[in-house]
Amino acid sequence: MSNLTVYQVYELLNRPKPLWLVKINLSDISLWMVDLSECNLSHADLTRTDLSWANLYKCQLFKANLNQANLFEAQLVQAVLIEANLTRANLTRTNLDRANLEGAQLVESNLSRSILSRVNLNRANLSGSIITRADLGKSDMVGVNLHSANLAYANLFEVDLSGADLRNANFENADLSGAILTGANLRGTNFHNALLNDTVMPDDAQKPVIDINK
Repeated sequence: MSNLTVYQVYELLNRPKPLWLVKINLSDISLWMVDLSECNLSHADLTRTDLSWANLYKCQLFKANLNQANLFEAQLVQAVLIEANLTRANLTRTNLDRANLEGAQLVESNLSRSILSRVNLNRANLSGSIITRADLGKSDMVGVNLHSANLAYANLFEVDLSGADLRNANFENADLSGAILTGANLRGTNFHNALLNDTVMPDDAQKPVIDINK
């Protein structure tokens, strides 16, 4: 990866956009409020980078490493994060509307109160993540891994969770109206006080109210 001094990084980021930053090393740098809209950061190293309030609109982050990055209230509308590594990243209040996170790693990440509506999370790994009060309305989450994830009070209206791993996930007080859970693994899943109107459950099973078959 490209290694630059801090001065070189800031000089580069002030050039006319969009920028081609493929494989660049921006790890451990404070870039809060930076404008990287429509830039290409595919395969970039953003490990532990502070991107709080950053503008990453339509940014290309294919296979980028954002392990433990801080993306608090960042704008990632329509961003491409296919197979990106967001393990333990802080995505609190982040706007990911219509973003593509297919196959992304979000293990133990914090997505509380984030906007994830109409997002592609097919086959993404969100095991152990905090997704409380997030808006996931009408998102595609086929084959997603939500093992032990906390989705209390989240909006999952008409979300497709077909074939998802929902073992020990917490959906307490979540809205799953119209959601599709065909083929999902619900072992130990908590649906206490969840809204399950028109929800399609696995194998026509009875709609659960609390923990299922621990």
